[in-house]
Amino acid sequence: MNLYFKLLNKPVFRMDDVNKYYDNITSARSAIRRLLNAGMVKKIRNDLYTCVSGENGAIIADRFQIGCAINEGAYISHHSAMEYYGITDQVIYDVYISSQTAFNDFEFEGYRYHHVKPNISQGVQMQEFSGGVIVTDRERTALDCIKDMDKISGAEEVISNIESLGRLQEKRLLMYLKGYDNQFLYQKTGFLLETSVDKHGLSETFFDTCRNKAGKSKRYFTALSKGGSYNSTWKLVVPKNLFNMKNGE
Repeated sequence: MNLYFKLLNKPVFRMDDVNKYYDNITSARSAIRRLLNAGMVKKIRNDLYTCVSGENGAIIADRFQIGCAINEGAYISHHSAMEYYGITDQVIYDVYISSQTAFNDFEFEGYRYHHVKPNISQGVQMQEFSGGVIVTDRERTALDCIKDMDKISGAEEVISNIESLGRLQEKRLLMYLKGYDNQFLYQKTGFLLETSVDKHGLSETFFDTCRNKAGKSKRYFTALSKGGSYNSTWKLVVPKNLFNMKNGE
């Protein structure tokens, strides 16, 4: 039996996967140790491994496959989901993983993996022919990025990415917004999507719903900018250079 070639079929694997080919865990651990010493396998973190290509010496798994294998129920979210969909052309070396089970941030092959605790469970999809990648859909990704813009990507990056998303499904957005049940998120989402030229294909009913759910509080669009102009429709103080951000200036 050539263990290496069997493991090549699984981009990311654990010791339990190896033990399927042996009579006991001691033999499985010895086999992996030999592959590690030969440079044919790399350890990602505790009980998580990937094979190394014999052709170019690169690891078999990509950062999205690794992220989804970290723990049960893990999936790609936020800016990393934007990257997966090809929305942004910037290579970011931080990978954001949502899962109910927390894990400590770690670094592997130049990428740093971060845990984000999700507030809703909807809007997560297994991608076909992806080697195990699970990622938030475009509507959930947009809302997550808007909700956490001050914590993760920053307003400029979020605005630029969402502008490139194109048409969004209204029913999905409203379902996820209802799940979040966050007045500020309704406020920011309605304002940001309405400023787009085509409004992402959303109806006036959608924006009316956002306005009705936003409440009466006046808020800053981003906590990192205390100055700006007041938008009375959405009761938001927005940075003066917001539209320059949207145009990438």
